[in-house]
Amino acid sequence: MGSERTEIRKRQMAATPETPGAAQAQLSTGNRGSNACCFCWCCCCSCSCLTVRNQDEERARRTSHELQAEGIPNCEESPAPTLEEVNAWAQSFDKLMLTPAGRNAFREFLRTEFSEENMLFWMACEELKQESNKTVIEEKARLIYEDYISILSPKEVSLDSRVREVINRNMLEPSQHTFDDAQLQIYTLMHRDSYPRFMNSAIYKDLLQSLSEKSIEA
Repeated sequence: MGSERTEIRKRQMAATPETPGAAQAQLSTGNRGSNACCFCWCCCCSCSCLTVRNQDEERARRTSHELQAEGIPNCEESPAPTLEEVNAWAQSFDKLMLTPAGRNAFREFLRTEFSEENMLFWMACEELKQESNKTVIEEKARLIYEDYISILSPKEVSLDSRVREVINRNMLEPSQHTFDDAQLQIYTLMHRDSYPRFMNSAIYKDLLQSLSEKSIEA
């Protein structure tokens, strides 16, 4: 009787072997199952494919934006301002904006108020006025529109509806003066809104004090 049971057990083991290869195949199948959602369209799937794809697209958009921003210098090249120049900035906004050093200091202040786009737009318009090549004018006008006029841009400047209508008409045939009305409006905005705060800011006062101390030491 014992020999018969032993024989039956041997036959069962021979019929259903559990080899290391079979166990490995089962583990491999399990691993594929955890990633199977990447190849299915099931709405209940917890696949992160769409998330990864969205991250890649966002990274591409951010890279494109950073490449465009590389063309914008952190500041204009200019010699260090003199004490006389810095004192003159307090006399009028026009005198501040006439010098690269004044624009740099004012732009630094605007950056602290998250309104640097106003100065960047004004500078871009000034650059556009210097162009004479029609193709270059059209390309620069398009970039200015996309960067500072489009409501989709994070650097959109604040313009009223009348000025926007003028720009939209001018964009049908761009010229050096496509944004003149808008540039004047932003200039006026900076003059009335930001300039008084700049004159009372630590940026201006520290610069004035530093130059005053150097003048006394000299």
